[in-house]
Amino acid sequence: MYKIVSKKALNKSVTMMDVEAPLVARHAEAGQFIILRVDESGERIPLTVAGFDREAGTVKIIFQTVGATTAKLGALEVGDSICDFAGPLGRPTETEGLSRVCIVGGGVGCAIALPVAEKLHALGCEVTSVIGFRSSELVILEDEFRACSDKLHVMTDDGSYGREGNVCVPLREMINEGARFDRIIAIGPVIMMKFVAEVAKEHGIPSVVSMNPIMIDGTGMCGGCRLTLIKDGKRVTRFACVDGPEFDGAEVDFDEAMLRGGAYRDFERHRYEETCNLLNMKSGDDRK
Repeated sequence: MYKIVSKKALNKSVTMMDVEAPLVARHAEAGQFIILRVDESGERIPLTVAGFDREAGTVKIIFQTVGATTAKLGALEVGDSICDFAGPLGRPTETEGLSRVCIVGGGVGCAIALPVAEKLHALGCEVTSVIGFRSSELVILEDEFRACSDKLHVMTDDGSYGREGNVCVPLREMINEGARFDRIIAIGPVIMMKFVAEVAKEHGIPSVVSMNPIMIDGTGMCGGCRLTLIKDGKRVTRFACVDGPEFDGAEVDFDEAMLRGGAYRDFERHRYEETCNLLNMKSGDDRK
């Protein structure tokens, strides 16, 4: 069992936890992920390693409550334990040889982008970060990004905080004004990563995107996390859990990824509603 040692709400739907997992903390690197089960009857879900403390033996996870499992996870409190916490899985972010990088994070994807920005900053890289959200109440991790970024742009779709617009607005502006990046790393909604990768490709800048498709075992056996890449005009299959989660943004078939990602949306919503009803009933019983 893996004990929750801290818990903090970052906004109304996003929660940050530190979990006691010494073996995972010992080997984790930026860009990797874990797979957890809340309890013995629960499903397996992947969550990115949002940080780690090797000395304390803890791993930080940040998640958005969108389905049944994240609702159950969010209902746990400090002192409670998670049944399974396997990792680290996937390939770490490649940072060798980079001196100027633009990190683009969207929504809860900023939780994945932050440890990458922090590692690059620690290596002496010039880090420019662009983080985007739908509105002011959804902004997370701004102070943390500011601490590890030479330049930071905060965007909101409705203009309620920072600048109005999507993350591609300042990205295009910087490139047009002469900014030069060794790489653009985009992490967030698939549609956002698609457009960031297109901007990068237009200007001949290498891009990397972090894909989070449907995933079950995390070892490449189930095939649920398969992605299609287009290499030299040929379509090839790769698996996010073992070949990723990061891929060349110029090669990913984003349209197929979005189609597959929504395959179970109705089922997930139904299970989420069932779980929330059960949790609310339990809370009511606890108050009696």
